Amino acid sequence: MIRPLCKQVMVLLLLTAVLPVYAETTAIVGGKVHTVGPQGVLENATIIIRDGLIDAVGTDIAVPAGATRIDAAGKIVTPGLFTPMGNIGLIEVGFSAGPLDYVQRGDQFTASFEVADAFNPRSTLISVNRIEGVTRALVSPAAASMDETGFTSHVISGMAAVANLSGKEDSIDRRDAALIVNLGEGGVEYAGSSRASALLILRNALDEAKDFALHREEFERGEHRDYNFSFSDLTALQRVLSGDIPLLANVDRASDILGLIRLGDEYGLRLIVNSGVEAWLVADELAAANVPVIVAPEANLPSNFDRVNARSDLAAILSKAGVKVAFADGSGMTENARNITQSAGNATVGGMSWDAALRAITLDPAEIYGVADRVGSIEPGKEADVVIWPGDPFELSNYPDQVFIRGEAIEMKSRQTLLRDRYMQTGSHERPAYRH
Repeated sequence: MIRPLCKQVMVLLLLTAVLPVYAETTAIVGGKVHTVGPQGVLENATIIIRDGLIDAVGTDIAVPAGATRIDAAGKIVTPGLFTPMGNIGLIEVGFSAGPLDYVQRGDQFTASFEVADAFNPRSTLISVNRIEGVTRALVSPAAASMDETGFTSHVISGMAAVANLSGKEDSIDRRDAALIVNLGEGGVEYAGSSRASALLILRNALDEAKDFALHREEFERGEHRDYNFSFSDLTALQRVLSGDIPLLANVDRASDILGLIRLGDEYGLRLIVNSGVEAWLVADELAAANVPVIVAPEANLPSNFDRVNARSDLAAILSKAGVKVAFADGSGMTENARNITQSAGNATVGGMSWDAALRAITLDPAEIYGVADRVGSIEPGKEADVVIWPGDPFELSNYPDQVFIRGEAIEMKSRQTLLRDRYMQTGSHERPAYRH
């Protein structure tokens, strides 16, 4: 027989097992909050974070009892930063013996290649970037020259993914954020001879995908049709044709951008331009076609013939024309993704408004990749990606005091800060390797 006291203990244990476990509630109080949302900029505001989400934000919000209180008086609070192009989590050290997981070569797959399968949430480069405010990133495939075995990349590189930099296993937010293609001078190497060939290969892929959609049942019955692309590639391209997945083109020359816009109009595609150094020449056409541009403001020199008309105020011209703009770091876009604050600052020097520049590294990339319902601004119901800054985030000497990803305060450490702290112990009698 079970004694009454034992029965009570068992009931309590059972209740504990089925009751939900609630995360700690956090209140960030007193800061100047740039919501990048409908509420605009709020002075002396409070943000309530509960269960990983933004529960409330405003100037008259009561702090819940028991909440962890963070004083942000005199500080600036922004949404987490979103880097819209790069290879974070797919490479550790460039030019090393390890594989480049973002590069796909050979003839087996192109459109269906998904870099999300190779993403490493524990990459040392993740902590390097997130302690400087980057909380979300586009993880993108890229083309590369022929390797020693004779395999080369293609005009179509594969599917890019959106990832959060929490370091947790469930870091992929969207596996199929964009299909990456290479046009213009950058596509010539993978097309055989001409930039027109690169566009023709892309057109052929889309035509085959349209035909495949009409005859898929025949194909699955084994009635062979001569397609240049695999079953998985043609299946992936269906969602590009439907507009569910945008087509992101690496392209710079104005005439090539216009050709891309015509292609998008013909097939009903959602388009994104990456780099777009000469995009200012066709800003009105981009705005009319609702095509966003990912810009690296530092890439403002005529480094090849596709960039002859480069200029430093590209972002400002596009923004004023009504083109959605997002900033990427043009020098590396992996360990240096954190430099998007510098990109934003440089854009303001070129004439872009401060608020538009902040939006270009927060909400705009979230909208471009279809995750703005979850991140990009400080609004109730969204995941709590929040950064507390001691001052203007575009000022190079300012680093975040604290970063939250999905409501969790991350440890503000990286491999670099640990090494710095070890070698700063100048009074220690231990050799650096033995310091902690």
